[in-house]
Amino acid sequence: MYYTKDHEWVKVEGNTATVGITEYAAKQLGDVTFVEKPVTGKDIKKGQVLCDVESVKAASEVYSPVSGKIAQVNGSMEEFPGIVSSLPESDGWIAKIEMSDPSEASQLMNAQQYGDYIRTIK
Repeated sequence: MYYTKDHEWVKVEGNTATVGITEYAAKQLGDVTFVEKPVTGKDIKKGQVLCDVESVKAASEVYSPVSGKIAQVNGSMEEFPGIVSSLPESDGWIAKIEMSDPSEASQLMNAQQYGDYIRTIK
């Protein structure tokens, strides 16, 4: 698992990156009420907006931590958007991206680095 300073997580399996928001981000947002689904098949660059997430507290953009093509979107989000906040780092994943440059993932933070980062912003 890798993490961004914008509180996205990435799980890499081969050339596929599964992306979601971190538990920290989910707690900051509160109960998610709507997720704008990313478009399957769309090319996306690292740092571009992947989707918008709305909650009872705020609206937030989720950024793509890697470049590639959106291969799959979590269908559960449409009927149960709260899955993104209730199970943020497992079943609440947002999209799977076929990475065009797998080395981008290695530029992200590992779990320990992300934990250290979170402690600096609390």
